[in-house]
Amino acid sequence: MAQGEIIYGLHAVESVLRNDPRRVRRACLLQGRDDQRLARLADELRAQGIATERAERQQMDEWVGGARHQGVIAWCDSLPLYSESQLTDFLERLDSPPFLLVLDGVQDPHNLGACLRSADGAGVHGVIFPKDKASSITPVVRKVACGAVETLPLFQVTNLARALRMLQDAGVWLIGTAGEAEQSLYEADLTGPLALVMGGEGKGMRRLTREHCDSLVHLPMAGSVESLNVSVATGICLFEAVRQRRTAGKP
Repeated sequence: MAQGEIIYGLHAVESVLRNDPRRVRRACLLQGRDDQRLARLADELRAQGIATERAERQQMDEWVGGARHQGVIAWCDSLPLYSESQLTDFLERLDSPPFLLVLDGVQDPHNLGACLRSADGAGVHGVIFPKDKASSITPVVRKVACGAVETLPLFQVTNLARALRMLQDAGVWLIGTAGEAEQSLYEADLTGPLALVMGGEGKGMRRLTREHCDSLVHLPMAGSVESLNVSVATGICLFEAVRQRRTAGKP
């Protein structure tokens, strides 16, 4: 299928059916699995007029390279991602102060999927990440994100520094995370137009990304561990922002 992609896992396939069923070209369900949830999914596929087949586990495992597909695979038209050229118009259309997540070079698809899942749960308006030296939106990302890929505006940008400048020009405050930062996350004001900037695994934010941040914060660590996994840290930062914004009476 030209410009197509494979999606697997119950949450991921249910999400694309719920949000844009026209993208689904065909689907496959595990032969012999007839539990209630898969039966409901089969009914929905039939209701949408989507060609559906059954296959043995070995065949389905081969299609997804041994990944855990939970008995369902769908072949879909690709979901287009936004670019930095669309960022300004996107911000202008928001009816509340921007709340964004920027991921600088998250390379593990499991981490990226977990970050997107947290972003969706926190109600962010969009996620920005670079095209190079970072994970793209793979089937693994979709499965781990549990449907967030289908609902979140995602901006895959060729020049992250330029995208950050565009955010600043639009009045968005950039707060980056760094272990050596003097200010704690819990001391920072996260209530206004905000983009939380998280670094990738290992080295964190790149130098140019760090230089574009308006301020840096750290997560207080009480034990012997020096840092957290990026997806865990992202969830903590996002929901601290949610707490502050709700307390301040902002979306």
